[in-house]
Amino acid sequence: MTNPYLSRRTLLQAGGTVGLAAALGLSAGGAANASGLPAGRHGGEGTEILDLGPAVVQFALMSSVLVGDVLYIGSRNVDPVQIVAYHVPTGKVVGQTELATGHTIQTMAADATGRYLYAGVLQKSTGPQPNLYRWDLGSLDTPATPVGRMGDRDVRDLSVAPDGRLYAVGGGSGTAPALWEYDPATSLVKNLGIPDAGATLARAVAATDHTVFFGAGSTLGGGGSAGRACLYAYDRTAATFTPVTPESMLADPSIRDLAILGDKLVVGTAASTRESRVALMDLEEPASHVVATSIGKTAKNFAAIGEHVYFANEAGICDYSIAGNTITQLALDGPSLGEIWGVDSRDGKLLVTSGYGFIAEIDPGTGALKASDLGEAGAQASAQTVMGIAAGGGFIYVGGNGVIARRGAKTGEVTNLQAQGEAKDAVVVDGVLYTGQYSSQGIWSYDPRSSKPIHQAADFPAAQNRPLDVCWDAENRLVLVAAQSDTEGGGSFWTYKPRTGAKKHFINPIDDVQLLRAVATRNGVAFLGGGLSSLEGAGTVVAFDPVVGKELWRIEPQMDAGLAALAVQGRNLYGLTRKGGLFVIDVPKRSIVHRSDISAVSRGFGALVANRGRIYGVSDTTVFRFDPKTFAVSTVMADTGGAWYSGSHIANDESGYLYTMRGRNLVRINDRPRR
Repeated sequence: MTNPYLSRRTLLQAGGTVGLAAALGLSAGGAANASGLPAGRHGGEGTEILDLGPAVVQFALMSSVLVGDVLYIGSRNVDPVQIVAYHVPTGKVVGQTELATGHTIQTMAADATGRYLYAGVLQKSTGPQPNLYRWDLGSLDTPATPVGRMGDRDVRDLSVAPDGRLYAVGGGSGTAPALWEYDPATSLVKNLGIPDAGATLARAVAATDHTVFFGAGSTLGGGGSAGRACLYAYDRTAATFTPVTPESMLADPSIRDLAILGDKLVVGTAASTRESRVALMDLEEPASHVVATSIGKTAKNFAAIGEHVYFANEAGICDYSIAGNTITQLALDGPSLGEIWGVDSRDGKLLVTSGYGFIAEIDPGTGALKASDLGEAGAQASAQTVMGIAAGGGFIYVGGNGVIARRGAKTGEVTNLQAQGEAKDAVVVDGVLYTGQYSSQGIWSYDPRSSKPIHQAADFPAAQNRPLDVCWDAENRLVLVAAQSDTEGGGSFWTYKPRTGAKKHFINPIDDVQLLRAVATRNGVAFLGGGLSSLEGAGTVVAFDPVVGKELWRIEPQMDAGLAALAVQGRNLYGLTRKGGLFVIDVPKRSIVHRSDISAVSRGFGALVANRGRIYGVSDTTVFRFDPKTFAVSTVMADTGGAWYSGSHIANDESGYLYTMRGRNLVRINDRPRR
């Protein structure tokens, strides 16, 4: 089990708490305490809405690259997107630039001269806007400028060939990922082709003067006919792709990272049902290679010191011995590194960029670790897009990247709890928080009355990596979780009993195609909601006994759409589809008693919650409620523009207050509609 160190920046210290406002220098009316903000009235008489301020505030990052003595760090899920320049010798931020589009920078690469830094962004939607940028490092005061757009929506990796041409890969569009080339001499971006029609995402590229290596697979949208790990060599002169994937890597979901070290190519995979692999390949003769079994499920961010290649896995830093073709985990003397987004070498030491917002200088020989906080160095914290929300026991919890913001319901004081991955959803039971933690982190637990930090309470098969919905079964005293498998397709249903620590999981309880998206409970029976990766198709509801692990019955709502959410009120089970359809099942009769189109207020990944005798819902645009007799929908709060990273959420506490997002701010809703 994982017991991470608490953040150096924020926040929850062993001997007490430090308010986020004080840590960030915010005013009392800002992020940490919104008690003085006026309540607005929306949605008709009886509805009060209180703005509580930014929900999650931190310097969030997703990439880094060392150029000379400066580490350049790309932000994650903040607006505007930015790159900060961290000067390693002085430990200070010496430059910063903003990008005009996107929400996250997952990749950056410098040209051979060290003059230009290229960056690519992740975006919410495709369009004509640029997703490739260049920053002149000779003039850090000059903003980065767009240089073009590759046709795939998201830029996942970049590599600059010695002759200055930029190569980019990614995904997120309606077609398989392509290899893209930007020529600075002509300022043109060119599609060089799609090497593998079965791949859904490319996350690795490495270029020489004559060959570009392209690594892809199906980390997202796996299962079914989706492809697995694939590595291609693109001949720049002949304009042809040749498959060069080592045979022992073909079973893994995807190629995770590539790096050119001298005359060798280092290849790492992302695994799911087994350990990942690392290959050392001859650049001129790719068939000449050796492969080592790694530790954990990912191998990325390679850096060499002598005859050793160091890289990140989900537990920290691994050491690949070139001479022995063996891999060991480095024993580190210091805080947890969390999710790692950069590994570089400098003066015989490693520079590791942690998703927790610090740079770790590591002596690989001794494991000694010195952490330098980026906030203290001058990186500016700002409001993030958010994940799950839960409330109860006097606190409201909001998930971000590598952090869960804990807000006092009465005081407004915010404390950031450091938690690896992302809390996709959560529930508070008897004052204790239980989260579904992405990716492959299982269930985490936190009791604010205890001195014990937030920690992993139960793990589950790593391939079942994305928990999407969490609820509490009061009759069986179980935490229930619906999870999907990004790489294998389908999903699983988890149960966890806090009193004993007993856990169970049931893989593909609906079928081997539908992803598990929602869970609700009534009288000790769990209701599971599924759907395909696309909007269309089946969206089955299965009644399931969580104690014995047995299906009781199932219903096909016939809505031609997968489920987004389920919730129970009285005898009725409400279901919300991703197309904005509503259906209601009379549970004792096992029959559908209502269907309607509510797409005017909800479409995509909405959420539902039972509160004060009614079912409430939230989408990207609207908070709404249903009449418990007629099932008519009405608006509680319009034009929310919620800054959600992975689907909308709404939660309630013991007093019946509702919590959700308006923009990047957390809001509390007190709704008492007329009967």
